[in-house]
Amino acid sequence: MNVASVFESYGRPAEFSSKDGETLKEMRAFISPLRYKNKMYLYGVNTEIGYNSQGHYLYIGPPDPDLTLAQDGEYISCMGEKYRIDRAEKVYKGEDVFYIWAIIRVIVETE
Repeated sequence: MNVASVFESYGRPAEFSSKDGETLKEMRAFISPLRYKNKMYLYGVNTEIGYNSQGHYLYIGPPDPDLTLAQDGEYISCMGEKYRIDRAEKVYKGEDVFYIWAIIRVIVETE
């Protein structure tokens, strides 16, 4: 199975950008609000892509870009929202990186 075709077919368009706003890589990925295991949704809100409790999301995307190497200030944008990368890890299939998962958080911009 080729996971790249799954991202291309079903993922949402997203961009990985530098802290200056320059697009470093365009990709398709899955971004979903994180949920508590016990299904207790306290102090959250409904969003266009699901229930959000405190702004944390799960990112699942292709091996490129390698979010495990993201620098401070680099971010992901998707559907008009910007997300900072809190943690990222590679998932392997054999010796090859199969996909990357990350915990991302909405960037709240101040005026």
